[in-house]
Amino acid sequence: MKKILLIQTGGTIAMDISDSEQPQLNSEKWAELMYQAVPELSEIAEIHIERLFFEDSSDINKKHWGQLATLIYDRYSAYDGFVILHGTDTMAYTASALSFALQDLSKPIILTGSQVPMSNIRSDARRNLVNAVEMATMALPEVAICFNDFVYRGNRATKISIGDFDAFASPNYPPLAEIGLNIEMSDNVLPTQSTPTLNTSFSDELFLLKIYPNLDPAFLEQIDFTDIRALVIEAFGSGNFPIRGKQSLLPFFKKCIANNTLLIIGSQAAYDAVELSNYESGNKAKSMGALSAKDMTTEATLTKMMYLLAKHNDNDNVAAAFNKNLVGELTE
Repeated sequence: MKKILLIQTGGTIAMDISDSEQPQLNSEKWAELMYQAVPELSEIAEIHIERLFFEDSSDINKKHWGQLATLIYDRYSAYDGFVILHGTDTMAYTASALSFALQDLSKPIILTGSQVPMSNIRSDARRNLVNAVEMATMALPEVAICFNDFVYRGNRATKISIGDFDAFASPNYPPLAEIGLNIEMSDNVLPTQSTPTLNTSFSDELFLLKIYPNLDPAFLEQIDFTDIRALVIEAFGSGNFPIRGKQSLLPFFKKCIANNTLLIIGSQAAYDAVELSNYESGNKAKSMGALSAKDMTTEATLTKMMYLLAKHNDNDNVAAAFNKNLVGELTE
């Protein structure tokens, strides 16, 4: 029987509603609740449990990503797979970050959680947990999200619903597996590697800007870009933004380039890829040296840039690496 390390980090799946109408994170009861709700887990694998931290996922950041990656790396030889229980709000960020922190995998690292606390009679926690543990016993050498009978590459997933059990999607990449009466594995799984690598450094020297109609560029002049090495822009469509009249963002973008700040242009549209050469605004940005996020999710774009900024001091090296497909996060 395979050995799986189950890592608890908090989130809705660990909440308790038995003593209050308002769900509360319960660090004392979560293991008891889990075994009561899903006694058959022991039939799937030999499970060891570790509570690394206990946070609402809104409070999880690069410090926690480093702790998770380090724990998995340190225990890598002792287990056949890993399951991380995590809140849904930032699960895609954590999955993306871990895919860059832990590369060249030979074992599955599966994140899951629930939309409803496990203690609720109509919770989705039981199904997600059973599926995640089973997927962690399989040949799936990736960081993945297992939710609502689908398994998605972690750095391709994004949260799409607050209340539905079908909380995640992978807009530009097919699921790695679909779980029904049988588990249907995709042919798109990354190849198994031999020796994992660990890099837990993530930089916060970046800023995310979402474009909207009538955005006044004067507001942006108030931002201190002294310590910002990269500006990630959620533009319209294929990478479009205002270039006419008072709302033109071209002067601001030129100022960023002059300040040696990298410009990365993504899209507010979830599906398909940013192509800067399609329209005038994208062409102008491209001529200034802006980079395209291509078909990456915002979560992958941000965590990849955080990873690269920490790894490279020279922006030219950051840009060159950003354009490459490192761990399946983009389609080349």
